[in-house]
Amino acid sequence: MRHFLFVCLFGLIPSLATAQTAGQIVRMGFGGRGIAVGNALAGDASGGASPFYNPALAPYLKKQSLGLSAALMTQDRQLQFVELRTPLKPLAGIAAGLIHTGVQDIDQRNTSGYHIGMASTNEFAFFAAFGVRIGRSASLGIGLQLFRNDLHTDLPAVQTFGLDIGIGLHVLPSVHVGLVVDDLLAKYSWDALNREGIGVTDRFPTRVRVGASWMLLNERLQLLAEYESSFSVREILEPGVIFSGSSPRQIYTAHELTRHHGHFRLGAEYTLIPQFILRAGLGRMEQLSTGGPRPSAGFMVEQPLGLLITQVAYTFVLDSYAMGTMHLVTLRLFL
Repeated sequence: MRHFLFVCLFGLIPSLATAQTAGQIVRMGFGGRGIAVGNALAGDASGGASPFYNPALAPYLKKQSLGLSAALMTQDRQLQFVELRTPLKPLAGIAAGLIHTGVQDIDQRNTSGYHIGMASTNEFAFFAAFGVRIGRSASLGIGLQLFRNDLHTDLPAVQTFGLDIGIGLHVLPSVHVGLVVDDLLAKYSWDALNREGIGVTDRFPTRVRVGASWMLLNERLQLLAEYESSFSVREILEPGVIFSGSSPRQIYTAHELTRHHGHFRLGAEYTLIPQFILRAGLGRMEQLSTGGPRPSAGFMVEQPLGLLITQVAYTFVLDSYAMGTMHLVTLRLFL
């Protein structure tokens, strides 16, 4: 019964909430730079974008680097990133990383309202991306993602994997576009039963993202834009009644419903000097009238430490739906 109640809680999230489907961990973004520019990096070929956003960007990596990120968030939430990326000259590149997110100190209460303990949730996503150039103006990449979700101590942890496929193309010397298909095959299968006694499966939405970047002012200003189409499949149980002899019996018929959501993102990056860069972005622009947009801003400072080049990036995000603010710091070491 307790397992069933946990599953029912998933359906209580408001329809506008971004976490209403599985796989929210990979839709939050990756690292200080990506989140600062609104996560609009599917078409960025400047060499500074993580292949997490598009595996086809891996061939444009300039140097081997290690990045570490941690966020300060409200509501007892946690978010950390780690990433290692390296070019494979002359035509390829590879990157791997880990994301951890969770919520701590969740107050558990019974049906009478009495406190019965504290709970926590943790979710992990590991990704590896490889990309290669095709000719002078195109690139192709593929990414593998492994997920683990520890929702509650009374539910066994679940694991799954997903695939990403990306394409990049220089349509002009200063304009690059990208196409990405995310989270193919990914789903969580929980050790819980629905009303028909069937195991509960949460499929990740299949996301198709199209992005573009435009370099201006001698490559000092970069404008970024992205549109995402998200397709999620839900199982709907339709109640009905049949008669067994003279007694009625309620039954449920399962139907699949596909929902579509569109998301707009914008970002900009301006290089004052090579060692200092300003960034700004706006995600979920389609929700301007519902309180759901996600503005962000930040900066990056580069400082050599002997022969080691280091970058420190700070990002500020105003979370929607009264979730407060997020402060994210990224330290990148060029190896």
